[in-house]
Amino acid sequence: MGCCSSKKVGRTPGYEDPTILASETPFTESEVEALHELYKKLSCSIIDDGLIHKEEFQLALFRNSKRKNLFADRIFDLFDVKRNGVVDYGEFVRSLGVFHPNANVEDKINFAFRLYDLRQTGYIEREELKEMVLALLHESDLILSDDVVETIVDKTFRDADLKGDGKIDQEEWKELVKKHPTLIKNMTLPYLKDITLAFPSFVLSSEVEDIEVDLESCDTSTTLG
Repeated sequence: MGCCSSKKVGRTPGYEDPTILASETPFTESEVEALHELYKKLSCSIIDDGLIHKEEFQLALFRNSKRKNLFADRIFDLFDVKRNGVVDYGEFVRSLGVFHPNANVEDKINFAFRLYDLRQTGYIEREELKEMVLALLHESDLILSDDVVETIVDKTFRDADLKGDGKIDQEEWKELVKKHPTLIKNMTLPYLKDITLAFPSFVLSSEVEDIEVDLESCDTSTTLG
């Protein structure tokens, strides 16, 4: 990745004092400062304006700025708190904090729920779940038959849709996570405790391995997590 021009130094959009960010996130002040260096690196990788655009975010996650990926799109949308199409430094640190090993579990559960709630209706509907499962499989190049995908989705809903209304609300989601904690294991990135200039990848290899191991039983605890 290229380097930001000198005119950008000290003028990072959304910059906040490390002491403040450390007090409001699981990061220490030194980790916040390290994240600032990482942010500067990412924010000039394609467009040198001190902001992280979706293409730069995609490049950091999957080493590809062009390939369409639903998972990357959803992560970016949730990082883009101001809904202005870019991620500034404050948004970057606060959002990434959810993935810290010391972050509140409730915050992880809520973030994961919003990740699957593609249409932002406050519910996870069957079709949304299926889209996310297909996106995971596509990114991993794991090919499953339509019947197996349908079985994965059906079993998840039988387990989660306690009210039987064809959708998963936040309370049902929390109950599902209690029964299957692995659902939110990709919400914790251990290397956030040892931050470097390499972006903490969200690559879903562990989830894919779980799917491969449990395909025969279509275990929902490993299908999504």
